[in-house]
Amino acid sequence: MKTILVTGSNGLLGQKLTEKVLAEGRVKLIATSKGANRYPIANGYEYAEMDILNNGLVKQVIEKYQPDAIIHTAAMTNVDTGEADKELCHQLNVDATQNLISLCEKNNIRFIHLSTDFIFDGADGPYKEEDAPNPLSYYGETKLLAELAVKESTANWAILRTILVYGITNDMSRSNIVLWAKGALEKGQAINVVNDQWRMPTLAEDLAEACLLAVEKNAQGIYHVSGKDYMSIADLVRKVADYWSLDKSIISEISSESLNQSAKRPIKTGFVLDKTIKDLDYKPHSFEEGLKIVDEQMKKVASV
Repeated sequence: MKTILVTGSNGLLGQKLTEKVLAEGRVKLIATSKGANRYPIANGYEYAEMDILNNGLVKQVIEKYQPDAIIHTAAMTNVDTGEADKELCHQLNVDATQNLISLCEKNNIRFIHLSTDFIFDGADGPYKEEDAPNPLSYYGETKLLAELAVKESTANWAILRTILVYGITNDMSRSNIVLWAKGALEKGQAINVVNDQWRMPTLAEDLAEACLLAVEKNAQGIYHVSGKDYMSIADLVRKVADYWSLDKSIISEISSESLNQSAKRPIKTGFVLDKTIKDLDYKPHSFEEGLKIVDEQMKKVASV
C-alpha cells in the first residue's frame, strides 16, 4: 500500500482526502498542516504539524515518513489577499512548492500539485490542458510559476488544475460560494452576485478522488479537474436558492467591474474534461448531485 503525504490537510480538500482514505483505505495517509489537526477523527492515519514555509521542518517530516507521493494542496488561495500581500503569496505558492519539489527529486517521491483555472485570462474558456496560460491576478501568476517549477523538475509529477471548489467539513476555517450563498439567503440577507463570470464548480469529494486516482494510476502531466456543469456565478447562486427553496428575489445581479476587487478575475474559465475522464476514469458529479451530497452531510453534522 502506498504512503501518501498531504500538505494543507486542514483545508477543505485536505479534509476530504482524509475522509476518503479513512472510508476506503486505499493508501496509508500522512496528513500535514500548519497548527493542530482539525479533522475530528484522529485514528487511522498519522498527523504531523508542518508549516510549508519552514523548510527545515518540511525536510524533517518528509525524511521521517518517506512517502511514495506528496499531494500538495496547501496554498494561498484568496485572490485579493494575494494582490495585497504579494511577498507572502509568492512564498506560499512558489517558494514552498519549489522546496517540496527539490525534496521529491532527492527522495524519489511522486509530486501531485494542485493548480487553478486562474492561470487563464478567461477570454476563451472552457480550456484544454494545453491551452496557453495568461493570468490576470498575482495569485494566478504565482500558481503558474509553481506549475513551471513542477514541469522543469526531474521528479515524477502531475498537475491537477481545478475550479471553484465547494463542500462542507465539520470544522470549516473558511467558506465557499455554495455555503456563503445558502447562509446569506437563509438569513434573508440581500446579496449581490456577478452575472458576467462563468465557471464549472467542483465538488471537493470529486477533486479528492481525482488526487487519489492520479497517484494510483501514476498519472503524468497536466489534468483538468472540475464539475461537469458550466454556469454563470449568478446561475450558480440561483441553483443553490432553488435546491434549498430559498428566496431568489433578494439576489441582485451585478457586473464584475462594480465590485471594485483589487484582483482581476477571468470572465469565462471552465475546463474540457475529456483527458481526465479518459486517463483517470474521473466521474464528476453534476452540480445538483453535488448540492445533494452537501445537504446530506450538513444533516449528518447537525445531528451529531
